[in-house]
Amino acid sequence: MPFKPHPPCLSASTDAPATAGPAMAPEPGAPGAAFSPLYRQIKGLILQSLDRGEWKPGEAIPSELDLAARFKVSQGTVRKAIDELAADNILLRRQGKGTFVATHHEDRVRFRFLRLAPDDGQHARSRSRFLECRRLRAPAEVAKALELRAGDSVVLVRRVLSFGEVPTVIDEIWLPGSLFRGLTAERLAEYKGPMYGLFESEFGVRMIRADEKIRAVPAGEPEAELLDIEAGTPLLQVERISFTYGDRPVEMRRGLYLTSRYHYRNSLN
Repeated sequence: MPFKPHPPCLSASTDAPATAGPAMAPEPGAPGAAFSPLYRQIKGLILQSLDRGEWKPGEAIPSELDLAARFKVSQGTVRKAIDELAADNILLRRQGKGTFVATHHEDRVRFRFLRLAPDDGQHARSRSRFLECRRLRAPAEVAKALELRAGDSVVLVRRVLSFGEVPTVIDEIWLPGSLFRGLTAERLAEYKGPMYGLFESEFGVRMIRADEKIRAVPAGEPEAELLDIEAGTPLLQVERISFTYGDRPVEMRRGLYLTSRYHYRNSLN
């Protein structure tokens, strides 16, 4: 029998459904007192459904008409919510087919998080060499970044990413141990797709957005050896915190990028 959820409780609007009882408006200054447009509330409800796994990555979501009926709002309100989710690369519209949950296996989504681009525009085949994958207690800095308790279990992954057999990136990746049980170096090495694709399909963790800090640093002796360069060569250091649904941090990453033939690309909207 198909699931028929109860209509959600939405803030008052000309588009909002009537409710069984009067809605209680928040007191001035109380949390949630700020007005939220109805389409933003619908966007939030769709995100909650995605977080619960109601629609999996790569699957089609219900039509705008079906969602409008489910949430008791107009189709235009649903369309505006979906437009924002598509702009955020959380959903993908496909002409004549519908709207789908974005997946890290699609290049359009994958390259949102791999911002290194070749100067000549020719993308070379990438290959990962994993240096280690082990479980340990979270250092204080990592625990704070991932909103864990000091000493909670984390997984540390270190790898060298090469393009066209040229070592170009050194990644140090920290993940919450509770979300990545069973992650091993062997499992990482056997997987042929993007790392975020593995996290999504095997562990149910999808990266939605990331905050980054970028600075220039000189290569130390260990980094120079891994990248086959001279010590002191300038590198681009990228520190990233990646978030899943509900703005929950699920990855802390430090990357060192050799940019002699690459540049870090970003688009500001």
